[in-house]
Amino acid sequence: MKIKLLIITMLGALVFTACAPSSPPAPTPDTALISTAAAQTVIANFTSTAAAWTATPLPPPTETPTSLALNTPTLEITTVPTLPGGTPGATQISLCDRYTWDNATVDVNVPDGTQMTPGQDFVKTWKIKNAGTCTWGAGYTVIYAGYVDKLSGVPQPINGVIGPGQEVEISVQFKAPNKIGEYVSAWTLANPNGTLFFGNGAKPLYVKIIVKL
Repeated sequence: MKIKLLIITMLGALVFTACAPSSPPAPTPDTALISTAAAQTVIANFTSTAAAWTATPLPPPTETPTSLALNTPTLEITTVPTLPGGTPGATQISLCDRYTWDNATVDVNVPDGTQMTPGQDFVKTWKIKNAGTCTWGAGYTVIYAGYVDKLSGVPQPINGVIGPGQEVEISVQFKAPNKIGEYVSAWTLANPNGTLFFGNGAKPLYVKIIVKL
């Protein structure tokens, strides 16, 4: 009896299950709607973030100082003209007007140490050579060099025209002092401008006498 009741109950359950309406299928999600919703969410988040962001002001641009051009004075360098041979123009006078002599022949007369009587007149003659580049002519003179005793000498013009390399004899008239002693006088040459120039080693010409009774 119990078995029969169990069988009837199971059959009734099967019939009920078969007759019950089936569950509707789960709807398929719309991917387009999902993408749209996601995009709207991103935009909403970005908008809220942008609204909360406060712009930080940038510092004003720094002006770069403009360097002022200074008026730097320009040094003007004057080049000294160079004469042939590479000698600067400053030595032009010495190249133009020079003389030399031979120690063996410079004293034509009245050698050093010649004895004179007090007040004696005499003429001293030297032999020199034009060692410069300029020709001696009018305006060139034999002149007192400005030191030791003048011995009453008088400047004398150079006679004739003396070219470079030529020799000439020059003379000056002197007078011995009245006082006994040894005397020296120094003489040299001057060009037409009055500029003195000298001989060997920038030395003048000398006359040396001894005054004795």
